[in-house]
Amino acid sequence: MKSRITLKAKMEKLVFGGQCLGRSGDKVVFAWNALPGEEVEILLSKSKKNFAEGTAINIKNPSPYRILPKEDHFQICSPWQILTREEENKWKRAISLETYVKIGGLPPETDLQIEAPAKEQYKYRNKMEYSFTLDSADNISFAFFERGQHRHVAIQGCELAEEGINSTANFILDWINQQKIPLRSLKSLIIRSNNENQTIAALFIKDELNFSDYPQLSKNFLGFQVYFSNHRCPASRPEKLLYSDGQDFLIADLRGVKLKFGLLSFFQINISIFSLALNDIANFLDSSKSVVDFYSGVGAIGLSLLKYCKDMVLVDNNEEAIEYAKQNIDLNKLSNVSAELQPAEKITELIKNDKIIIFDPPRSGLHENVVNTVLSKLPEKIIYLSCNISTHARDIRLLSSKYKISYLKLYNFFPRTPHVESLCVLERI
Repeated sequence: MKSRITLKAKMEKLVFGGQCLGRSGDKVVFAWNALPGEEVEILLSKSKKNFAEGTAINIKNPSPYRILPKEDHFQICSPWQILTREEENKWKRAISLETYVKIGGLPPETDLQIEAPAKEQYKYRNKMEYSFTLDSADNISFAFFERGQHRHVAIQGCELAEEGINSTANFILDWINQQKIPLRSLKSLIIRSNNENQTIAALFIKDELNFSDYPQLSKNFLGFQVYFSNHRCPASRPEKLLYSDGQDFLIADLRGVKLKFGLLSFFQINISIFSLALNDIANFLDSSKSVVDFYSGVGAIGLSLLKYCKDMVLVDNNEEAIEYAKQNIDLNKLSNVSAELQPAEKITELIKNDKIIIFDPPRSGLHENVVNTVLSKLPEKIIYLSCNISTHARDIRLLSSKYKISYLKLYNFFPRTPHVESLCVLERI
């Protein structure tokens, strides 16, 4: 059996990524389940000459801001369940500000506010993906991967998921056990909801199996598919449709606009907080100006704010997303908008001096061709929503020679986790 190596450390602060930084002698330590000011014993997962990583297993003097987590598996899905709401928001602001200062070149006195839910700390996620394992009774159970490991940990639902997702998940899990599907054949289950307790789900299996019966749809469970997905690919990739019943899409309402999206389409996880960000974005649009919405997905930002623009082009490189965007244009009977299936860096000719540009890129941030075109064409305003404050800060710095920040705000899209989104509005100098 592998020996358990521990060390004692005094913890100092939460850092980018979510761990708590502390020191044990001359060694810097990064630990989960630890909070600033605590003296802890850490079970190590990695130990190098100058630093170590691990998880706090014994806490000598708990922080006054420590609270009991709601779930046994909290360290896997939402490791900040141990923090009070107020401390979570304080540290998200502090970590973000430090990142914008170090990477983005912003002054330390920058006023950085955070928009956070007053009550909805849980049950906000409208998409969940589950793996599988065996529980103590040898029944199939949902599972998440242990943080930093390849080992599955059995879970009993998840407090972050919308209630409709948990209900549908348990219904399908009962069916899986009734069918006695072997664990080796099960890959993942993805469930989506639309903030109205309506759900769709897809089971991904590693063998081409047929079953005597399938989960029955209901008023709120609107669609179920089974896909073969090759075991050689770790992702839940639909390679062959084995069964389909009902819808493979949902419709959500954003600011009175109906938005249709699929199981694998990108769509914001936390609709209520996303709606607050949309309210803020609307303040920087102009009904006399044309807008280009890059990385648009199904049109969640652009179409819900179209009435504040003269006209708009949606751009995304995902074929399914653009197909849904076009359907959403028709669904809402919109005439002053079009959708283009192109990578942003391949259609930079849309970036012009007299347009407002919206960016909501993946975690990698803006492509260098996009940045260079912005600096060359100089559109009058950039509205940039980001899910990664480090690349957000980097891109702000790259654009700072020609643009100034007129608005910068954080949004706690992911309560109980270390993740945060940010919105920056840049205006031409």
